[in-house]
Amino acid sequence: MQLPDKHEATTTKAFAGLRVLDFSTTIAGPHCARMLADMGAEVIKIEAEEGETMRTRPPLRNGCSTVFGQLNVGKKSVVLDLKSEDGREAVRRLVATADILVENFRPGVMRRLRLDHDSLRAVNPRLIYCSISGYGQTGPSAELPAYAPVIHAASGYDMAHLAHQPGRNRPDYCGIYHADVVTGTYGFGAIASALYQRTVTGLGQHIDVSMLESMLTLTVIELQSSQFSVKPPPRPMFGPTETANGYVMITVASEKTFQALMGVIGRPEWISDLRFSSYASRRANWADMMDGVEAWSRQLSTDACLVALSGAGVPASAYRTIKEALDDPQLAHRQALSSVEDGGGSFRVINLPFRMTGADTRPGETVAVLGEHTDALREEIGLAGDKAVSSGKSAMRG
Repeated sequence: MQLPDKHEATTTKAFAGLRVLDFSTTIAGPHCARMLADMGAEVIKIEAEEGETMRTRPPLRNGCSTVFGQLNVGKKSVVLDLKSEDGREAVRRLVATADILVENFRPGVMRRLRLDHDSLRAVNPRLIYCSISGYGQTGPSAELPAYAPVIHAASGYDMAHLAHQPGRNRPDYCGIYHADVVTGTYGFGAIASALYQRTVTGLGQHIDVSMLESMLTLTVIELQSSQFSVKPPPRPMFGPTETANGYVMITVASEKTFQALMGVIGRPEWISDLRFSSYASRRANWADMMDGVEAWSRQLSTDACLVALSGAGVPASAYRTIKEALDDPQLAHRQALSSVEDGGGSFRVINLPFRMTGADTRPGETVAVLGEHTDALREEIGLAGDKAVSSGKSAMRG
């Protein structure tokens, strides 16, 4: 079945006309705000004079970071000194024109600057103010510093992952920052919900997103197992299955899948074998079953295994690198990547992972130079004057 590609014919942006002030740095907040930009909102990224920290992260070409570009493509850039009264006045004037504000400072920072939700609500009662933090805005841990690796450890995620690695007793370092991405995505969803509610109430609200709680939502099975006694299987239920030249991932998640797999490996009699005939018995004897699967898979190449498994409807994949995954024809068919430009040239970014028949969800085409839009925004909010300097290096000070 082929999905309709009506989205290719539309230029409508679902959030067109919305203005977002993005005070966030690193990954979680910028990811959230980029999703808003992809949906058509005008996102104004507020940066310090030295620029957001991710602008220095590799890969760098001509001093331009593609990681920064991945997180901030399609946004405008305004340089602003939040410690000056002139800078804070600029924020208040911008807030009066905005729909959404995203920030991920440590709780208390925006309050000390008098730019917290309570202060700005008086300026614009329709403002949707989204705060992303490690532990939430209040509570005994609220003001603790937090980055994704800390939250991975604090949430139990790393130890839960370790429990799926037989023979290991030292937690892995997960350099892929799930906490940032999932929290930013929850922020995006909460903002969309608040926008709908505003159509009913006419009012904005404060959204408080916790990285700790966001990470716990990823541990669906483990969260429940932590509350009740569940005996683990003798071998991880989903892990690498060896082939003649590599590994494949095979997922047996239903009776139909189990029966199909037994047919593929030439063990149809195991369908009625009491060791494997029910989910509970299979779980208790998982190692024996997978030993039988590997006796079959080790005789074949990874490609040959995948042909046989896919032909029988058994979910399976080779273990691929990101580079290999990006070359998948399925991603090309979905137009899942877009080419964007910055001062270092062109590079590819991943698009939003959903398509809409009535809206264009593709990202912007360029990454803003630091402070590129400062002068134009100064003029719009009535702060243009002798202190305005050339675009790309200006500091929004009145």
